[in-house]
Formats: sequence, structure tokens, C-alpha cells
Amino acid sequence: MAPKLRMDLSERSWFWRNPVSAPPPLSDLASSHPNKVIVTARCDSENTTDVLFSFTTATTMYLRRPERRRKLTTTSCIVAALTLATPGLAIWPFPPKRFTGNSLINAGSMGLKDGGRVVAFGDFDGNQLLDVLVLGSDQQTLTVYYWNHESFSFGNPTTLKHPRKITNVVPGDFTHSGKLDLLIMSQGQSSDQLDLTVYPSLVGDGFDASNAQTLPSSTLAQPIPIDIDGDMKIDLLGITPSSKDSPDSLYQIWKNVWDDSASTPTLFQMEDAPFHGKQCTLANPHSNGVVDLDGDCLADVFLVCEDGRGHKSHQIWINKKDQGFILSQESPLPAGTQSISFADIDRDGTIDLIFPTCSNVSPSTGVGSDCYINIAYNQQLPLCTSTTDSGLRKGVRVCRRPEDLCIADPNFKFDLSPRSDNDAFVRFPVSSLFPSSSLLVLDTTFSPSIPVALKLGDADLDGFPDLLVITASGRDHTPHLVFSVPCAAGVAGCSSGGKGRRGWKVANKGVEALEAVKDARSVSFLDMDEDGTLDILVQRVGDNKQGSFLFVQNNFYYDAFFLKAIVLNGACDNGWCYTQNGSAKYHPFGVSYSGATYKYTVLDTSGHRSAAQVGQLPQTSYHSLQTPYSFFGLGRTNNYIENLFVGTTLHTDDHYINMEGVIPNSKVVILPSTKEGEAWKEELFLRPGEWIPWVTVTVVSGTFLLAIIVFVLHLNEKREDELERRRASHHINFDAL
Repeated sequence: MAPKLRMDLSERSWFWRNPVSAPPPLSDLASSHPNKVIVTARCDSENTTDVLFSFTTATTMYLRRPERRRKLTTTSCIVAALTLATPGLAIWPFPPKRFTGNSLINAGSMGLKDGGRVVAFGDFDGNQLLDVLVLGSDQQTLTVYYWNHESFSFGNPTTLKHPRKITNVVPGDFTHSGKLDLLIMSQGQSSDQLDLTVYPSLVGDGFDASNAQTLPSSTLAQPIPIDIDGDMKIDLLGITPSSKDSPDSLYQIWKNVWDDSASTPTLFQMEDAPFHGKQCTLANPHSNGVVDLDGDCLADVFLVCEDGRGHKSHQIWINKKDQGFILSQESPLPAGTQSISFADIDRDGTIDLIFPTCSNVSPSTGVGSDCYINIAYNQQLPLCTSTTDSGLRKGVRVCRRPEDLCIADPNFKFDLSPRSDNDAFVRFPVSSLFPSSSLLVLDTTFSPSIPVALKLGDADLDGFPDLLVITASGRDHTPHLVFSVPCAAGVAGCSSGGKGRRGWKVANKGVEALEAVKDARSVSFLDMDEDGTLDILVQRVGDNKQGSFLFVQNNFYYDAFFLKAIVLNGACDNGWCYTQNGSAKYHPFGVSYSGATYKYTVLDTSGHRSAAQVGQLPQTSYHSLQTPYSFFGLGRTNNYIENLFVGTTLHTDDHYINMEGVIPNSKVVILPSTKEGEAWKEELFLRPGEWIPWVTVTVVSGTFLLAIIVFVLHLNEKREDELERRRASHHINFDAL
């Protein structure tokens, strides 16, 4: 059997193969594999090797002389193969970096065809790689592009055409099969309602258009996915045309009652929402979300209301499990409030609100004037500074211990009053970041216009979320990355004396890929190829004939760690999913489950302990473009994650777990059990970093060096022993004489 070492530099991989028959002639290999290096070795029983080398480029081919043979040892053969080089191409066992340069890099469209817009992310084929869903320019054709790790691009598209004009798409496992279905919101027969349709997923790729489920319609305020009864199935919360005139039962629930064993299964049945308190008319567009706001690791509901006169307010409904939702807070929003986003801005273990306000928004361009960025910090129990602190003062809890992060604070609040003594509400003008630009807050290239929210993600892995915004200057719409930084004098978001919780600074080095864009209409974070860095997707108008999509690779180097996590929905009892005839099986990784909560504590290199909170897919309406997993930077740390609390929407006594000693730079998959008392499953995935080969080389080199030292010392010791033996043999015992 002739082992064959094949190194494919174009695919950046190398591996051994054992062909049954003799390898084909090198000329055939050269013609069938252009731009590749092929090395073939044949070793016989006498430990001799015939080495055949073939180098092919676009213009030149070098073949070995068939009559010439050289006997080498197997080790020499491998060394020769690994060190062989040409002026333009060198064989090296470690692949070169795909992107070089400490900057944001233009990666092009990554295989997406021009036209249309990305409306959602999801793992549609269940391989733990992020795919994209594109809505065509006709607003009826949907195309799923699957990520290909080998080619580092999107491809293998599957399409679906809906009969009506689509306004929003929500991927989710509505049939509890472990694969992503599609909830399509489209233009209804009446101008004041949305038609809702669910296309079930097929076992392979694509969706079952012949068995689409038609749902009761909603008003134009798009419904949001929520687990209302704690069974980990996706329900919907919204207002129907028939309930909008009923003040006591405005909110309706599309309750998931899917049973695939039924002869004619029904997906949803309508019920009054178990919301106990004064209900309001939902705004359109709105920023409704499902996220934990009182700190108990159980997702609550945030709603944006409108009174019909242009005044907006917000409601916070606390999740009480089987008791329903209780209205906790209700207060007006500042005038000119645009889309609201959720994130732990100051890394204190609570979810805060961040949103722009503008005095006026142009209905034709979507550009706001006199815009401010507003941050409402969640006033909640802080983390105890010491692990020995009980957290109690005279029987009253004043802080949370690291192991008690999921204890609710019934006294939490958001104070949005712009008082000078209210440090929990900060607002600063956009002009302090961009002196000569305005803010794009509405995308008018889509019908109907959709809001452009501030996009949050930890681009530099320091543990504090950063911002993606689009500014407008004349006709130019340019995306910008804004870093969250410690407060100092002259920093936007801080007081004149440099005090405050967090400041903001526009990235101005290595961001030429963003600055070159002049026709942006949407921007979002995502992790291409699951490599642990947040990259950027810029969607463009395409008027400059530069395409509709631009992916920007985040190639900045940061000496910090990250963690990715995803909670699944318990489909298939957290094991293998099988088709009805049992002919195929798959893992239920594609679920896009809203409402999971993560809280963690970590020690930095100076020994300071901090807590942070992240929500999983809190918003899905109006093309929010959030990923199905949660991504959070850990900052600089030389330790494991002390405590990682993972909360779900289960209505059991223990709706969360505490994972200790989680390895940074990993992905955690949590599979909760819907059965009371049954253990949850956790899976940890590590992706080898670029430094792994160099660590391997260092370890091998160090081991080899130590072996040489030990061998030399052993020879010296042996030589000394031999000298002593010889001295002893020549020693004369004079006493014996």
C-alpha cells in the first residue's frame, strides 16, 4: 500500500491518503489539479522511498525525470516534502492567513447575488454555521444561502416564492422538529393587517410550500415570538384585527399546539394573553423584545406603546411563570424616540436600553435631524465586591453574590428623566461623535419603511458592547464602528469633567473598508465562519454598481477572549431527530429560540471580578438581524469563567443552571429538559485557533531540545562513571601489602 501525502494549498489543507492502486501519472494530476502542489511518496519494505514531485502553476509545469531515482529514508522523504519550495510557492504544514493586516478588510459579497436584502440569520442546515436568508427585490422570493466552511463563502441556495408582498420573516422551529421553519409576515387583503404563514422545513434543504400553515392575521404591529406557557415551543404575541377594539383583551397569543401525530395538525390556536394590567396599543414600528429585565434569568416582555397622537411610552411585563405576566413599569419615552436596543452597556450584570432620538425624521430619506443617543441604565442590585459578603444588610439584600446572579430584584427600574442628578440616564448629541453628519434612522428603500436601529456587538472583545451606526452627509450614507471606552475628559457620553459610566469613540484606524461605502442602508454584526470575531454585514442601495452586500472581516488583533452560547428548545428530547420513516437523522441545532438569558462572572488580570448579562435573540421584528446565538467578549482574563448562569423560559422550579469553570474561546450548547428534575445537557465546542500550530511547534521544539540536553548529560554521566571505574581498578590497597 503506497501512502500518499497530498497538500492542497488552494484549499489550505494537507492530509494523508492510501490509494488502492498506483497513483496516476503526474501529468494527469497536473492537468486535473491546476495551481496545486502534488507530492507522491512510495515506501517499500526495505525502508527506501521513491519521491516524485510535480509543481503546477498557471504557466509552468515541472516534472521529475522518470529515469532518475533517489533512495531516501522515510524521514528524509517527509522532511523534503515539507521544506520543498519554489520562488512563488512554498510547502508549509501550517496554512497561511486568509486575511492579513490589523484592520477591517473588505471581503466582498461572499457569494451572495446582487439584488434584494438579507432579512434574517439562522442555522438552516443544522451544522452550527450561520446561514443567511435573502428577500429578493420583488419582495416575494426568499433565498437561503448556506455557509460553506471549505470555500469560505455562501452558496448552494434554495428558493421559495410567497404569493404576497413580504414585510418580515422570522426563522424559528415552530413545528418543534429541530429544524428552522419560516414565519412570513406579508401584506394582507386589508391594508391594516398582516397575513401570517408558516412554511415547515424539509428534512433536507428547503421548505414545504405544499403544506404551508395559514395563521390568523395580526394588525400592522408585527407579532413577536415568545414562550408564553413554558413548554419551550414558539408562541406569538401581538394584536389581531378583532382584538384591537377590546381594551381588556388587546394582547392575543397565537399558542403553539402543534402535534405532528395528528391527521390534520393545527399549529396555533388563539387565546387572550395572560397579561394582568392595563394593556396598550402597540406602536408600528415598535421595538418590542423578550429579555430578562429584573435579573431572575427569566425573560420578561418589553413593549412600546403609542397613544394615537404620536406620543410613545413603554411597558415592562414581569414573567411570573404560570401566574402570567404582571405589569411592573410604564412610563413615557422621550420625544422623537426611534428603535430601542438591549444590551449590558456598563457590564454590571443587567440589561440596559439604548436608542436614538431625533427632533425630526425625513420621510423621503429616513435621515434624522438634531439626533441624540440615549442610554437608560437598569437600576438593579449590583454584584457584591467580595465573595465573603452575604449581600444582606439588616435583613435587606443590597447586592448579589457571584453564585446568586439569578435572584430577582423586584425594585429594579429605568428612570428616563433627563435630570442633572440622574446618572442612570445619559444622552449626548450625535454631533459629538460626527460633527458634520446626521443619523440614518429609517430605511426608505424598503416598502414599508423599516427602522434602522443602533446595532450592538462586542467587536473588540473587551466585555463592553460597541455600536454600528450609519451617518448621512449629503447623499452619502456611511457605516461607522463606535467603540465603548472608559470615561475621560472630552469623550462623548461623559461629563465635562470626564465622569460617567461609559464613553464612546469612533474607530478611525483600519476602517477604510467602512469609510469607502457611500450607499449603506443597513448594517449588522455577525460571526463569519464561527472564528470568534464579530464581522460586519453592510447592505447597500447598489446605485454605484458596487453590489448590494458587503461583508467586512474584523481582522483586528485583540488580546482578549470570547464566549459563544446557544440554548436549544428541547426538540427530539435533546437527542437525535429522526424523520417519520426513520431514514434520516440530524441534530436539532437549528432552532432560533428567543428568551434565553446568560449571566456570568469573570476575573480580569488584575483580580477584579465583574458580571455581565446577555440575552438570546431578544428581537426579531422589522428586520432586526440578530444572530440565533449569543456572543460576548470576556476581556483579558487568565482564568476560566467562574460562573455561567443559563436561564430559559421553562415554568419549572429550576429554570436556570450554573455552569462553573467554562473554558473561554469556546462555544457552549445548552440542551434544557422540559421535564421537572431531569438533568440538562451541555456541550462544549472548541475551535483551534491560529496559534495552535505554533504552540505545537514550540512544544515539539522544546521537547526535542530537552531531549538533547538530557542525552548529553546522560553521556557525560556515563563517561564520568567509566572514569571512576577505571580509577578504582588501578587503585592499590597498601594496607593489604
